[in-house]
Amino acid sequence: MATQKQRKRRAKEKRHDYELMYVDEDGVERPVEKEEEPRKPVGRGSKGTASKAQKSTSSTKGGARRGRTAQPPSWNKVLKRGAIFAPIFFATVLLLGGGKITYVGAFVQSMLLLAVFIPFSYFMDRVVWRQQQKRLNKS
Repeated sequence: MATQKQRKRRAKEKRHDYELMYVDEDGVERPVEKEEEPRKPVGRGSKGTASKAQKSTSSTKGGARRGRTAQPPSWNKVLKRGAIFAPIFFATVLLLGGGKITYVGAFVQSMLLLAVFIPFSYFMDRVVWRQQQKRLNKS
């Protein structure tokens, strides 16, 4: 069942007759021909967000709307990220340790945090990269 917001949006789309236009290479505005696609029945577990996302991307100016593309995972990028977070980890350990922790102790704990953070960061980059590749190959 659609939410109230979705029902209002659908009703508005039916009330207003929108015509999508594009400007060709000669500078003339032309209407966009709609391609009728057969609708798939929405299953019980599905929320139907895929069709909603397709509607919103097709109506944007200039074609499809896309977010940032994920880059393939690399150890260089992950090590640079670790170098950025190392001082943050160090300062956090010092602040949370109060006056009871020495600089050497904070440094050792920061290195342990980095030893966990760097492989985890590479793993997450790899997961995001693979998900994007699956999505691109599916469409």
